[in-house]
Amino acid sequence: MEDEEIRARSAGVLADDQADEEALAGLVALLHTARPAWNWVGIYLLAGEELVLGPYVGAPTTHTRIPVGRGVCGTAVATGENQVVADVGELDNYLACSTSTRSEIVVLIRHRGSVVGQFDIDSDTPAAFGAADEALLENLAQLAAPRCARLARGTSP
Repeated sequence: MEDEEIRARSAGVLADDQADEEALAGLVALLHTARPAWNWVGIYLLAGEELVLGPYVGAPTTHTRIPVGRGVCGTAVATGENQVVADVGELDNYLACSTSTRSEIVVLIRHRGSVVGQFDIDSDTPAAFGAADEALLENLAQLAAPRCARLARGTSP
């Protein structure tokens, strides 16, 4: 599926009347289907100094709560920068969800200037993510931000 079609379908999913968690679950399902090489697609919500797993598609993970600063996801929040990792095997602080994962992208979701969550996507293919993927996810992050902000408030400690 082309990026423009993904954007259009995502806007439709997020504009729907359904509850925030259901809409975001629809979004991650759409991304997982649209990009077969994206083996695990999820959203983490920021609750204080911890990321809390929200909707995802892929194998179950034990990483349902990640402290800020830990792993690729926590590093993204700590630095305020997206993370694109071509080879997760080269990282000392990588939190392995699956032994088959080879690359990862984390794109921050901001609402009114503050980080409220992130897209976390893993692939079993090395160097699976590029600038176009990051741009697509940044665009979708803007669309998803209000829903993520509402859910993140509900996960606060």
